[in-house]
Amino acid sequence: MTKLSSLILALVGICLASGYAVGAEKTHYVVTNDDTIPPKVSTVSFYTIGTGGNLTLEGAVKTGSYGIAGGYFGEDRVQVLDSGKTGCVYVSNASSSNIVGIDVQTMTVGGSALGSGDDSGYTNGIGLAMDPQYLYASFTDVNTIGTFVVEPGCKLRFHGDLKVDGLDGGKLDAMMVHGDMLIATYTDGSIESFNIAAGKPVPNGDEQKSTGSRAGNAYPSGISISQDGRYAIFGDTATSTIVEVSDISSGKLTATLVYHLGNAISASNILLSPDESLLYISNTQGDRITAAFFDATTGVLSKGCTSGSLKGYSKDWSYLGALALAETTGTGRTVYVAEYGAPSSIGEIKVTSGSGTCTLKETFRSPVADPNSQGLLSIGSFLPH
Repeated sequence: MTKLSSLILALVGICLASGYAVGAEKTHYVVTNDDTIPPKVSTVSFYTIGTGGNLTLEGAVKTGSYGIAGGYFGEDRVQVLDSGKTGCVYVSNASSSNIVGIDVQTMTVGGSALGSGDDSGYTNGIGLAMDPQYLYASFTDVNTIGTFVVEPGCKLRFHGDLKVDGLDGGKLDAMMVHGDMLIATYTDGSIESFNIAAGKPVPNGDEQKSTGSRAGNAYPSGISISQDGRYAIFGDTATSTIVEVSDISSGKLTATLVYHLGNAISASNILLSPDESLLYISNTQGDRITAAFFDATTGVLSKGCTSGSLKGYSKDWSYLGALALAETTGTGRTVYVAEYGAPSSIGEIKVTSGSGTCTLKETFRSPVADPNSQGLLSIGSFLPH
């Protein structure tokens, strides 16, 4: 985007045409962390969500920083904050070891922030998790959780570090925040929770190996948490679709229950539907998306449905990454998935569900190209209320 005025006029036109938007600040987007390697500056690409969930590339905002085009699957390298008047997109830039905030309405960088002098994610990336007051960053090279204060204008202020480790020395992988709890996974199969009531994370003393990892064939990576904060769900890196669930209603992690949900390879990225009826699973080292039925009352998962092989696998892209949704109600209607390639793309998968059955079907327009990324792993939805 070279001219902001032209972009704003384009957005206004989209808003008038789309049932998803009322004004420029209300436009719904899928956003990417393009994670571009030097010497090219990394970008955040914005895709408008049109009628029927179809994506259209609107433009890209330069972060002024650099990525690594890779890292752990479970890491969420993009976070979206809708605070009412202001919408912000935060992305990590592992090669620059910083986090950049972008104002959605103006499509400009609000600010960037570094952690401590040693904080780095150059090798395997920097994962992000947040609530409206604080953003947390997993600096995987040094195994620290950095805490940043969220400030007006999509700015961040570094607040401090906490050194952590998996029980067998595993590296930080994914993190997720719910209420006063932050949950993290490690690459050795460990899981741990922290109290964040005062901002900086304080260990809850519940670090443990997951049940699946103790069997030696599954390692928790991606995380989702039920809306009532009762269950933590872990998507495992494994040779099949394995997901684990921990009851966290006590404020601490408990031993996980293991669910075998299909034969597609890995479940390293997961996402609950808005109505919590379905758990979407990105079969990251395969070529499919899986949906499992979730009982939010009991925490029980059961087999649902799996998509066909997504278009372009092996030929155009090699791995699947993070998931995002088109809507904030029901099943989310359309699931989007990052497709890691050079260049990368975003898959569009339509969801139907009812009477104990579901289907996942890739749209005829899918995939949608992301020409700005040579290694897309993280996407998110900006869906203002």
